[in-house]
Amino acid sequence: MVGAMCGALGVYIVLQGMSYIGHGLAHAVFGGAVVAFMARWNFYLGAGIWGVLSALWINSLSRRPEIKADAAIGIITTASFALGVALISRARSYTPSVEAMLFGNILGVDIADLLVVAGVLVASTILLLVYYRPLLFHTFDSEVAQVQGVPTGRVSVVFAFLLAAVIISSMQVLGVTLISAVLIMPATIARMLTVSFGRMMVLSILLGSVSAGLGIYISFYLDIASGASIILLQTAVFLIVLAWASLRQRGLHTSRLLKNAAG
Repeated sequence: MVGAMCGALGVYIVLQGMSYIGHGLAHAVFGGAVVAFMARWNFYLGAGIWGVLSALWINSLSRRPEIKADAAIGIITTASFALGVALISRARSYTPSVEAMLFGNILGVDIADLLVVAGVLVASTILLLVYYRPLLFHTFDSEVAQVQGVPTGRVSVVFAFLLAAVIISSMQVLGVTLISAVLIMPATIARMLTVSFGRMMVLSILLGSVSAGLGIYISFYLDIASGASIILLQTAVFLIVLAWASLRQRGLHTSRLLKNAAG
């Protein structure tokens, strides 16, 4: 479920050239998760509120002409992550729960976590279907979309909410340090295989879900962190596809040269 969600959202992130947003927002959510952990609040409540506020603040700052989007992401997310690190070092407690938030631990996932992930999967699917056309238009040309009457501001906020919800629900499996890779890798691989948006979406979802499932089994048998196992498997697939694409491109180039020589 986590792989499918990340695969779907990753398509929009990769096509918009905003790969840093997943990495940044994951680090921002970590600050809220640590605050909730230290205060003994509900994990999803604390991290959820923090993630939504971070997303709104990033969206608000990036609209200012003197502050670019990447600067807004960097400032807010690093400050939030630093707050989490400061609280941990102050309390001098580095428990398995905090370690799972950082690196992922499939053994730490319980029924409540599965229900949260399933709920976010259903909600994200519905929102992506409802906002499919506005999101698609906004992804390829936000300025023209705004001129054509697409509510780009609302679309950006909805997408930020979706991203925050997916990151929060995925933390126990992937860890905040690795979530961004799962958001980017399947979509990048799919982009190398097709130029069609629809096929890219389907391929990214399939790659994300299958690699996540296989990565979890690998992590169990090799006794390593689930997030790291999933990323390493996706990296192996990426390298294979990259090598295939390079050979295919070289073959096409060679065939063109032969045709030109024959002509």
